[in-house]
Amino acid sequence: MSDAADTVERLTKGPPLPVPPAALQFCGDGDFAAIGAEFLGHFLTLGGLKPQERVLDIGCGVGRTAVPLMRYLQPPGSYDGVDIVRSAIAWCRNAISRSNPAFRFHHIDLAHPLYNPKGASHTASARLPFADGSFDFICMVSLLTHLDRTQVAHYAREVARLLAPGGRCFVTAFLLNKPAREALRAGQGPLRFSARLPGPVWRLNPEIPLAGVAYDEDTFLELFMRVGLLRVRPTVYGRWSGRTAPVFQDLCVFGRASSA
Repeated sequence: MSDAADTVERLTKGPPLPVPPAALQFCGDGDFAAIGAEFLGHFLTLGGLKPQERVLDIGCGVGRTAVPLMRYLQPPGSYDGVDIVRSAIAWCRNAISRSNPAFRFHHIDLAHPLYNPKGASHTASARLPFADGSFDFICMVSLLTHLDRTQVAHYAREVARLLAPGGRCFVTAFLLNKPAREALRAGQGPLRFSARLPGPVWRLNPEIPLAGVAYDEDTFLELFMRVGLLRVRPTVYGRWSGRTAPVFQDLCVFGRASSA
């Protein structure tokens, strides 16, 4: 077993960690605790997350990735989570922040047709409420798969602004390249994006455009690299398109260069 796997196993033992009621678990399927532990492992092995780092979780939802970090982050490490769903932030503040003051949760009232249709502001122009260079590690899990190209580009710019030198950004996505297109055309995979369309953006359901969004891989990577971020490691491809893989979505890690 790897050091990261040992760490995750150790941290998931002991007294039960908070679990939100089923009615609040609006992001993704599967076991809340198991998926949270899985992503903690990815943060360690792919993102190189250290216990003393400052973490920003954009689209934190109801704390699925925050909960396992409660036992991992150590002072001066900290966690800030932002989300557009007010009820999710309220639960996180009550269940996590009360006993963990280094874990802070922020509601941002951005409009989204599925998750916050009456939001007051537009994602593509929203500045997150943090100073430049405030974070060592930023994650966006199951967020960019529900945003359009303009919004993804905006978050890439915000990540570049908010990362400290040497910081990393971990994101999940649906990325179309030749193997993914071939698998989808062959009817493989649980998600039915129409890979016969030209792209560079594909919708899972054209009638509900942000229910699921896939991107041409080069187009997606360029959105992050054009704002000065570096590709830290090759993409880890998921099984959403029919690949045999231990993860569902594709996993990418970008970084900001260290100061000279």
